[in-house]
Amino acid sequence: MTRKLNAMNRRRLILGGGTIAGVAAIANVTAKAQANPQPPLPQATDTSSRGRFSGKVVLITGATSGIGEATAKAFAKEGAIVHFCGRREALGAQVAQSIRATGGQATYQKADIRREQEIRSLVETCVAKYGRIDIAFNNAGIESKPLTVAEQSLEDWMNVMTTNATGTFLSMKYEIPIMLQQGSGVIINNASVSGHVGFATIAPYSASKHAIMSLTKVAALEYADKNIRINSLSPGAVDTPMLRRALAAWNTNFETVAQEYPIKRIVQVDEIAKTVLWLSSADPTCIVGTDIDVTGGYLTK
Repeated sequence: MTRKLNAMNRRRLILGGGTIAGVAAIANVTAKAQANPQPPLPQATDTSSRGRFSGKVVLITGATSGIGEATAKAFAKEGAIVHFCGRREALGAQVAQSIRATGGQATYQKADIRREQEIRSLVETCVAKYGRIDIAFNNAGIESKPLTVAEQSLEDWMNVMTTNATGTFLSMKYEIPIMLQQGSGVIINNASVSGHVGFATIAPYSASKHAIMSLTKVAALEYADKNIRINSLSPGAVDTPMLRRALAAWNTNFETVAQEYPIKRIVQVDEIAKTVLWLSSADPTCIVGTDIDVTGGYLTK
């Protein structure tokens, strides 16, 4: 139809029928024929000076240290209400107290993401307390011992896979129904550079992170049209307690590892937190099922 209208436009203009009124009428018909019937994107309505996440409820797993802790503090600083978990009660209480001491809102709940009932309780408690879950950052994870595949024990394999991969699955299993009920939500899963490339001697960790990336893509496809955005991000070497343990186990140091990255330095937890907040904001509305490279250039090599 558009081709016919364009041809008619040209003929009328050439044959003298191209008066201003005639051209305007044709343009109007063409515009109607090409009009997008879809509703416009919802516009952000939060103009609070307290922060871009003012009033939003954020659920974070594994926020007693490292990336999770930094992200919890960053969300709270931007006005969000943060409910988070971790297995270490003393650290969890300390993180929550530090957030509240600076005027933020945060509650800690002890939970082991390997256990379905504890994940269910984490989600249910958050909803009972705050009414909803706008954003979920599924961050909890552990590393594996530096051993070859033949040397790995089944116990260690299962512990890493259950914590990282199954824990992420269970988190989404209980987060998504809440977001479906409320009509919106954002989920970000913490993957890894090890989900893109293989590194010798960390088979359980690498396999678990590959699983998280695949799980993210599948879930994103299933719920994209339900106003739930699901993505993942892949850090490389980040200055966390986990990295420090790994460096000790591999008998190496920050300086040596930094040389493997184009930016020639180790990424800081606050840098990852900023990326999580951006992915969770009202800005990247068309980023769905994507893994964000936050390695400092490693994956471009």
